[in-house]
Amino acid sequence: MKTVLVILAFALLSGLNPIQGQVSTPEVFDTASLQEQLDYLEQRTNIYNGYRAVRDDIFLKMKANTLDSLSSVKKEITRLESLLGKTISDMDSLEIKLQQTNDDLQLAIKNKNSFSFIGIQMHKTLYNSIMWIIVLALAALLIILLLAFRRNFAVTSQTRKDLEETREEFEAHRQQSRERYEKLVVQHHKEIQKLKGKRPL
Repeated sequence: MKTVLVILAFALLSGLNPIQGQVSTPEVFDTASLQEQLDYLEQRTNIYNGYRAVRDDIFLKMKANTLDSLSSVKKEITRLESLLGKTISDMDSLEIKLQQTNDDLQLAIKNKNSFSFIGIQMHKTLYNSIMWIIVLALAALLIILLLAFRRNFAVTSQTRKDLEETREEFEAHRQQSRERYEKLVVQHHKEIQKLKGKRPL
């Protein structure tokens, strides 16, 4: 009898909760991060027989917030892919410039008896020093761009991984919510049938 009363009370509370809760959605679903919203749901929702009751309006708000987060992540991935393409283009340009500089250096070595830099005659050591500084500066710039490309690639990979994990968590949560709701409906219906069967004629 106690079990029946507990089930009836839970059913009544579950039936009243959506009516009262539809007046307004908690502010946390408009201002907090997705993780904070999930923590809020975990702390504020009731668990009965291993099932967590979530109001429909809150579930829909969480769904919208999750889709917004996924959309933001997709935009960030697009931006990073664009940046990656620009970085690769810059690297190609720098490789061409580096090759041109190496060609100029080889020409200077072939003509070592007559050095002229922007119309000024200078010693071989000074000329070679200037050319090597240019080469080293370009090489340093190329290394910096390679490191930036590597970092952006790592960020893009991590963002894609996080996106997939978020999508999988959302699908699992949605499936669990649907199964819990269906089980609660079936259980509620069975309890009503039992009560009808025990009612005296």
